[in-house]
Amino acid sequence: MNQNPLKLASLGIQHVLAMYAGAVIVPLIVGGALGLTAEQLTYLVSIDIMMCGIATLLQVWKNKFFGIGLPVVLGCTFTAVGPMITIGGNYGITSIYGAILVSGLFVILVATFFGKLVRFFPPVVTGSVVTIIGLTLVPVAMNNMAGGEGSPDFGSTENVILAFTTLLVILVLYKFTKGFVRAISILIGIIVGTIIASIMGKVNFSAVGEASFFHMPQPFYFGMPTFDLIPILTMILVAMVSLVESTGVYFALGDITNKKLKDKDLASGYRAEGLAIVFGGIFNAFPYTTFSQNVGLIQLSGVKTKNVIYVAGAFLVILGLVPKIGALTTVIPSSVLGGAMLAMFGMVIASGIKMLSKVDFNSQENLLIIACSVGLGVGVTFVPTIFANLPENIRIITESGIVVGSLTAIILNIVFNMLGKKSGVNEEEVEQAKAS
Repeated sequence: MNQNPLKLASLGIQHVLAMYAGAVIVPLIVGGALGLTAEQLTYLVSIDIMMCGIATLLQVWKNKFFGIGLPVVLGCTFTAVGPMITIGGNYGITSIYGAILVSGLFVILVATFFGKLVRFFPPVVTGSVVTIIGLTLVPVAMNNMAGGEGSPDFGSTENVILAFTTLLVILVLYKFTKGFVRAISILIGIIVGTIIASIMGKVNFSAVGEASFFHMPQPFYFGMPTFDLIPILTMILVAMVSLVESTGVYFALGDITNKKLKDKDLASGYRAEGLAIVFGGIFNAFPYTTFSQNVGLIQLSGVKTKNVIYVAGAFLVILGLVPKIGALTTVIPSSVLGGAMLAMFGMVIASGIKMLSKVDFNSQENLLIIACSVGLGVGVTFVPTIFANLPENIRIITESGIVVGSLTAIILNIVFNMLGKKSGVNEEEVEQAKAS
């Protein structure tokens, strides 16, 4: 296979297509929520695609300092979407990138020790955090299904039809197809929805005509980063949860490729993710994590070579240097995106529930951890003024529902499941966290 460039290229493109919808929908959602112009949104999509390629290459290229050396593809972490929208709305877009930069440096610093820190993130914690994040994203999807918050045709029949048609296409493909077509069902759903919207006269291609054929990435495109405590804490928590998820992907790929992973391999993988997050902050892209859909594609195709992933990474970099391709994704109507978002954000919630399925529900302590953390996280998100009268130095930690819910889960897990127990008892929790 290594001697057949055409086959290598086709397999690489297949990996790009499998992760493309997940990669571009994050900048479209975040950029749309922050009210970016068509030009800014085109840049955001293009730089994100390019950085997905660079992040993937950093991870596949194993050396003494970074890189897991497995056929892994990196993309934007969905876990960060809700937090970034909240940070952008409350602190501004430059605070998003300040927080991303610090969280990336934090990951690099703790990479060697994260195997020990993972004991604080068993499934009862990570499952609760991911569930909270998924629940906070649902209103974003619903607003887009209606046409986008503030749009003149908000809630119109056309928007609702487009949203549910897109969702229906995705569901039908999931039901009646298998393999690669099923893997890119969300991408197909978005394309079909956009074609229908175009027939209805709801697609404006002017952004594609105005976009250039080539551009170079520009550091700090949206301005110099600013550093605020709550956004930084939020993105560090997001990064920690992403590392726990990535650990599971590393071990899955290790099994598939018959490679036994050691602590130093994991540390190199974590450092590669940290570097990718730092580059995301510098070039105004996003935090990156391993994409599990590409693991499924490796299992499905049976092709385990890193050369295919090198090709996929190179394709992503090239695509990201062509703004016209990025601009093409910005013409997707909000209602079409909303239909796809509902499926994707629902999957975030489902992923959180799946993590929680590893929890011992016979334990009242675990039930209480989930109840309090999810309850507080969602409650503060929808009633953010509840702590408005607290002293400022306390209020700064209670402004974000994700931070409140995450810290609640971590602290209650320590109190109920760790205090008073011998360190050896937690080995099972470490293995559960890795498996999640």
